[in-house]
Amino acid sequence: MSKFLIISPSDNVAVAIDSLSEGDIVNVNGTEVTIKNPIETGHKFAIRPIKKDENVIKYGYPIGHALLDIGVGEHVHTHNVKTNLHDNLEYKYVPVYPKLDIPKSDLKINGYLRYDGQMGIRNELWIVPTVGCVNGQAQMVIDRVKKELDTSHIDDIRVYTHNYGCSQLGDDHETTKKALAALAKHPNAGGVLVFSLGCENNQQSEFKKAMGTWDENRVRFVIAQEVEDEIETGFQLMKELVENMKKDKREELPLSLLKVGLKCGGSDGFSGITANPLVGQFSDWLIAQGGTTILTEVPEMFGAETILMNRAKNGSVFNDTVSLINNFKNYFRKFDQEIYENPSPGNKKGGITTLEDKSLGCTQKGGNSEVVDVLDYAQPVTVHGLNLLNAPGNDLVAASALALSGCQLVLFTTGRGTPFGSFVPTMKISTNSNLFKFKNNWIDFNAGSLLEGQSMEKVLKDFVNFIVETCDGKLLKHEETGFKEIAIFKTGVTL
Repeated sequence: MSKFLIISPSDNVAVAIDSLSEGDIVNVNGTEVTIKNPIETGHKFAIRPIKKDENVIKYGYPIGHALLDIGVGEHVHTHNVKTNLHDNLEYKYVPVYPKLDIPKSDLKINGYLRYDGQMGIRNELWIVPTVGCVNGQAQMVIDRVKKELDTSHIDDIRVYTHNYGCSQLGDDHETTKKALAALAKHPNAGGVLVFSLGCENNQQSEFKKAMGTWDENRVRFVIAQEVEDEIETGFQLMKELVENMKKDKREELPLSLLKVGLKCGGSDGFSGITANPLVGQFSDWLIAQGGTTILTEVPEMFGAETILMNRAKNGSVFNDTVSLINNFKNYFRKFDQEIYENPSPGNKKGGITTLEDKSLGCTQKGGNSEVVDVLDYAQPVTVHGLNLLNAPGNDLVAASALALSGCQLVLFTTGRGTPFGSFVPTMKISTNSNLFKFKNNWIDFNAGSLLEGQSMEKVLKDFVNFIVETCDGKLLKHEETGFKEIAIFKTGVTL
């Protein structure tokens, strides 16, 4: 098996699958190339001479330009490459719709059908505090429920603590309210107690307006300042929910009810070669079954945004995508931050050189389907197909945002690994087999087998089956450890 990979015929760099030493000789398209510097796994070396200021090409696209002449066999990375990205661009809509021929599947999901026709893949009992002041009281209620009640029929019981709900101004206050309202209505919850203090900015009366409609059999409310013993009152309300959830049974439901979030973190040089393309193939497959996927991490679209823009289903979606990109750039400028201060130290160590390099790999999670809608933060997804979501790249914030828009499951690709989990099942997919073996207590599925001779067709089939098993109730690693959190996007001033 070759020790390197050339992704596109037009590339002038190759990616090392195994580490290469100085003096190693590799065969590149029939020509012997001597490696001039040590090349770590996932890193790039030149396969053609690259002149100073000439574009470095990977995935068939520029990932930056050379800062000096780079000879064949030399390491290509941050020391000799710089991003091409700069200010806002003028975009032109050039529709490109790759033809996808994906057969229908007879697979079904054993999920929970909710009152509004949505599907839950878990049946959990949550407390949602409207303000961080009552986090402790909410936890006391949870502890008592676990100790005193039979909850064997419930998948998980917890309070989703946070520090917000008061002393926030403007957009942050509205964002917190929308996010927590979306959490309280999520279909993976079979029962929710909304727990308020009473004097916070996030007043329960306004919170209910943000929720809109809800299943009155599954949501209860308490205001601590209006009852003598909020622990006892909260416990009695949770007791009602526990009883109601005894009626819940899994039933066979169509794949079209599944909404999946697409996320990456701790990326490496293989992210855009193995795990992200695999997730992209799954996204196309699920959409062909009538399902829905959501792609976010807007700053990690910079440099690859035109690929998504040209797949917009119409001019309106194209314009919304342009606004999504430019508004996020303006958000960076508002705080005098460098727009292209990315990738992270871990990304660079793993072989990612520039933001274009990262973005061209990141956006592959969206497959080749057309983009059907652009969502604001915490906006419910309503259009079947590939959606784009306004949220940052931060792992927990972005994963939470995907779930808040209605995803029952988040697919999280990683080359370096992470143990965290959002409030919905968050599947960790390794880009390489070494990570899968080394951090088997974190990683759920290995896409690294694509580097070891397994076909995409075979790995995709195994991946689909694993996702269906997960939707049917198989616990992911972070669910086994109980690492589940929420993080709310914050952009403004706190009083």
